[in-house]
Amino acid sequence: MEQLLDLMGEVGQEKPRLSIAEMLDSVGRRSFGPLVLLVGLLLVTPLSGIPGMPTTMGLLMLLTLGQIFLGRQSFWLPAWLVRREIRRERLLRGLQLIRPAARRIDRLIRPRILVLVSGPGFYVMALACMVIAFVMPATELVPFSSSLAGLALVGFGLAMISRDGLLALMAWCLVLSGPVMVVENLA
Repeated sequence: MEQLLDLMGEVGQEKPRLSIAEMLDSVGRRSFGPLVLLVGLLLVTPLSGIPGMPTTMGLLMLLTLGQIFLGRQSFWLPAWLVRREIRRERLLRGLQLIRPAARRIDRLIRPRILVLVSGPGFYVMALACMVIAFVMPATELVPFSSSLAGLALVGFGLAMISRDGLLALMAWCLVLSGPVMVVENLA
């Protein structure tokens, strides 16, 4: 994660303002991981109880992760959004604020079991996130039931960022336990 922060901090060193497009270009394919992580974090919080939030997050995931299968290196966003700029000084301050948390996370996660997070494993992981996104509207029926899916997305997002197959394996366990829990509660 610190490498990701370093990449973003090095963008446009001579410029006072940076566009979102420049920041996305700095992280390339890995830009999908932070998005998955962000959506997962939102779904784990009480915000997931807001009517329409799980469905909106599911739609966002489907639209962006679907682009992986179209061969895009980073997700597409509307031009009006990627042209938006932020002062470089503000970006660097924000990166410094999250660096201690990133350092702690980096101590726990690292590249391992790469077969689960690279090549075909990456695509299978992206497909699993899309399946989670597809069932998000159903979680609207039971408030906060999207939290389990959110935890899985947090795991997959961190796995994509850090290339940690063990973390992806834990996320897979969450994904597979969801249907089992539903069946047990219906019986």
